[in-house]
Amino acid sequence: MPPSLSADQPLTPRRSRRPAPPGPRRAAPRAPKPRRGWGRRLVGALLGLAALGVLVVAAVTGLAWLRFGSDLPSVAGLRHYQPPVMTRIYAADGRPVADLATERRILVPFHDIPVPLQNAFLAAEDQNFWIHPGIDPVAILRAGIWDVMHLGSGHRPLGASTITMQVAKNLLLRHRMTFVRKIEEAFLALRIDQSLPKQQILTIYLNAIYLGDGAYGVAAAAETYFGKPPGQLTLAEDASLAALPKAPHHYDPLHQPAAALARRNWVLDRMADDGTITRAQATAAKAEPLLPAGRVQARPVAGADWFASDVQHRLVERFGNSLTLSGGLTVRTTLVPRLQAAATRAMRDGLMAYDRRMGGWRGPLATLPPAALADWPKALARQTPPAGMLSAWRLAVVLPGGSPAAPRVGWLGAADHAARQAALSLGGAVWHQPMTPGGTMRPAFAGLAQMVHPGDVILIHPPGGATRLALLRQVPKVQGALVSLDPTTGAVVAMVGGWSYRASQFNRATQAQRQPGSSFKPMVYLTAMERGYSPSSRFLNAPIVVNLGAGGLWRPHNYEDNFGGPTPLRVALEQSMNLVTVRLAEHLGMKSIAHTAEAFGMVKSLPLVLPAALGAADTTVLHEAAAYATLDNQGRKVTAHLIASVTDPEGHVVWRPRGLACACDNPAVPPQLIDSRKQIADPASVFQVVTMMEGVVTRGTGIPAGKGFHRPIAGKTGTTENFQDGWFSGFTPQLVTVVWVGFDTPSTLGHGQAGAVVAAPIWNQYMRAALKGRPALPFVAPPGVTMARWDSGSGMVTDAFKPGEVPGADTQPVPSGAAATAVAGGPPPSAAPPGHQAAPGVDNALGGLY
Repeated sequence: MPPSLSADQPLTPRRSRRPAPPGPRRAAPRAPKPRRGWGRRLVGALLGLAALGVLVVAAVTGLAWLRFGSDLPSVAGLRHYQPPVMTRIYAADGRPVADLATERRILVPFHDIPVPLQNAFLAAEDQNFWIHPGIDPVAILRAGIWDVMHLGSGHRPLGASTITMQVAKNLLLRHRMTFVRKIEEAFLALRIDQSLPKQQILTIYLNAIYLGDGAYGVAAAAETYFGKPPGQLTLAEDASLAALPKAPHHYDPLHQPAAALARRNWVLDRMADDGTITRAQATAAKAEPLLPAGRVQARPVAGADWFASDVQHRLVERFGNSLTLSGGLTVRTTLVPRLQAAATRAMRDGLMAYDRRMGGWRGPLATLPPAALADWPKALARQTPPAGMLSAWRLAVVLPGGSPAAPRVGWLGAADHAARQAALSLGGAVWHQPMTPGGTMRPAFAGLAQMVHPGDVILIHPPGGATRLALLRQVPKVQGALVSLDPTTGAVVAMVGGWSYRASQFNRATQAQRQPGSSFKPMVYLTAMERGYSPSSRFLNAPIVVNLGAGGLWRPHNYEDNFGGPTPLRVALEQSMNLVTVRLAEHLGMKSIAHTAEAFGMVKSLPLVLPAALGAADTTVLHEAAAYATLDNQGRKVTAHLIASVTDPEGHVVWRPRGLACACDNPAVPPQLIDSRKQIADPASVFQVVTMMEGVVTRGTGIPAGKGFHRPIAGKTGTTENFQDGWFSGFTPQLVTVVWVGFDTPSTLGHGQAGAVVAAPIWNQYMRAALKGRPALPFVAPPGVTMARWDSGSGMVTDAFKPGEVPGADTQPVPSGAAATAVAGGPPPSAAPPGHQAAPGVDNALGGLY
């Protein structure tokens, strides 16, 4: 029986023990779950979008690669990249003369680029350079957001180019900036980063980047802006250079100091943010001036433009234009800056002296109307200076109200363009009126009152030093040339090619073909000495008429139209007697004289006509200087050269002049000079001519050249027909110098303006400066020569005589050349003799005068 229920138990149904009927079971109710937050849903959505973005980027990248990747240039060339590097020309003392370049660049390796300079560029241009793969996704994202936010605002898009991308753009992609090019830059940057070490990429960038003022790369920029190499830059200067790539012209510290200073300080702050410098270092660097107060910038040697131009011409001839302008050659020249300055000064002083004497005062450059004088600085600023105005001169205007004898002039300062005034003076110089068309000197002006008037625009040399007066100036029309060289080596130490290189780049020292006149005569007299004549050999100083066949009759004459009977060759050369020289030449034969002149390099090809013995043949100042140097070198051939050595960027010497070498290999033996140059004339004969040429300076036509000297000098004057060319060529044992004066278009210098008048004073001024402080050396006689005094008929002289020659005797060896038929004072024969035919195109009326 089931147990009975107590009264306390509630009545509840009993569970059935039978299985539940088939059908779905109803789950028991659960507690409600919390709902997902909106943040988690957003994160999920963003992750989904990111994944989608990755897929899209991958797809776009793949498509872009298929579209652009196959056509991109190869980066293999960057592994051995050599940028165009300028050729640098230096003087003998190491001072810069000129840079030759398509891009002015100094190549500097990575280990020579200071770390602070590297960090400055990285801070300004690519902060993540060392860690990104060639492109900087963070910078791209930042630039993209900024550009979207400023769309339509007119702001310039924010750049995201890395240094690697800039290398790709500048060296591999040359077309203009487009969206397509930016894609190409990115792909190339990835390739470059995979192919080259970071250090090499940075080195390429810092050597290739344009940094303004014609400077490519950090080394050239450091020199341009601060006058020093990169290793000597301060932190502030590092930052100044790093400020330039964004906009070189806008941040140029020389011309845009305010913008450059702000950008420099920004770079310093970026470096502090990067941790490459401290805040204290940045603050100290900001306090430095933009450009150092004592900055010394290396400047090319003044007045060396013609020299540098000739060096460039010779380099192009030897190495080609491309290697000369971009091969990074180092050219050591023979130029001596001190002598170049002295040569330039002497030439300009001499040309101005001639211009005041014969060119005369030619009047003002312009005349301002009276109304313009109320604001003369503004009116003067609109005037264009003449091309030949020297840098030390200024344009000025004669102001009203001054004394006629000492009028006041106004001009603008060279640096600040501020108005200045001073009294005008002639400085003690005498100014003549322009010579007559026939070449006659005209009277001098009495003073400034006859020359200038209020409103006249003129040239002046501003007051300076001890003088408070402005000096009247004028650009000469006459030109000149000077070459000075070492007679032992042939090294050209100074060269002047005219009045002003800015006005005319034509080099009259090397390019102008002019007749040397009587400065050619030493070639005739040397030929005579080698044929057995002596300084005391005599020839008739009397009228002569020569039949030149098709050239007609030629009647040479002496400068002073004097005659003197039989005359020693010594005296004939001293006094530059044409009649004696012509008779000597006819005895020698023009072929033998031509052989001497051509061997010495005086001329390339001498016409076989007697007028050529008086200098009726073209030569250049440089050729004559080399010929006289060979005389000075006792007949051993001297070839003039301007270049001492050329080295490639690796320091290998690729060229140096031949002929002289140093035997310096054995330290136990003192260095010896090996001279392999050809002996082209007998030393004894050469020394005889040199001794005779000393007489030219002490007793003859060259006396003005030797004024004030107390040392042996040998030389010869030269003047051509109608005074069209004036020469003086002379030398000491240490130095040879040749001076020429004339007009570019041959015309008379004026009656009496011989070489002794126009060229010798220039030679004298230069040589006195060049030889100052150097010992007075004698010309050394070769073995076998005897020095003897003898009576020349015009005084006692000392000459050199060979063995068997009797001082004072009229030595007359038998001539071996065909003699020209000439009649002293009589009619000429009907035909010219062999060897003396007139050369086509030669004006046989021309010849030496003096």
